[in-house]
Amino acid sequence: MPRVSVVIPTFNRKAFLKEAIESVLSQTYRDLEVIVVDDGSEDGTAELVTALADKRIRYVWQPNRGPAAARNHGASMAQGELLAFLDSDDLWTPRKLEKQVSFFQDHPEARICYTDEIWIRRGVRVNPKKKHQKYSGWIYPYCLPLCIISPSSVMFKRELWEESGGFDENFPFCEDYELWLRISSVEPIYLIPQKLIVKRGGHHDQLSRQWGMDVWRVKALMKVLSQRELPPEWKALTVKELLKKAQIAINGFRKRGKFEEAAYLEAIVARCLALFS
Repeated sequence: MPRVSVVIPTFNRKAFLKEAIESVLSQTYRDLEVIVVDDGSEDGTAELVTALADKRIRYVWQPNRGPAAARNHGASMAQGELLAFLDSDDLWTPRKLEKQVSFFQDHPEARICYTDEIWIRRGVRVNPKKKHQKYSGWIYPYCLPLCIISPSSVMFKRELWEESGGFDENFPFCEDYELWLRISSVEPIYLIPQKLIVKRGGHHDQLSRQWGMDVWRVKALMKVLSQRELPPEWKALTVKELLKKAQIAINGFRKRGKFEEAAYLEAIVARCLALFS
């Protein structure tokens, strides 16, 4: 039984997928399995994975249900005690798994860790801004403004993954932001401050480029406020961030003439103020 299970969700990313898989198979840490979850691709993804003919790779197809469902499906098949994810348009540097497994060995109290990252946009390396700085430990306040943790950088101990319930499949976008809020509100998330993954962005089908993401961030913030007994300071920060993101989305809906959507968010803001202020 492998110690590490790597889940790669993919949807019509044949152009990127082979390199992603090869970046896993070339890891210095070798005790692993790779689970490729094909989320309804129609671009020859199945044939590509089959042609790799590596016994460590397991392939599963599902009707298109989004990245949250694809990752959860792969995790349900995982045999390892440690679980890692790799988005199919990203890459790992060769020692990524080795460094994370060693971290858990040296810090047995830790149950989740993530790494720093290299950014490539349209083939060109770019530097993250100050707001994208990574933090370690009780990082909940730093997770509020934006998603600072890439799914491709995370490694879980299985027990924490099962306790968390995984990604919320009701979130077509920002499912990672929602999960990190949920986990970081009750669990320290540790940073390995080395650039061990390569995030390739800027392509047309990238979900994070879609307008209206703040709507789903607002829903994530409402969820954590409803489900967690946050310390007073964290609660105040959460409400402040929710109101900020909601107003951005409301302004955007109004600008586009989507007044019903704006009214829906305004009702959420009113509810938030009544319940949590």
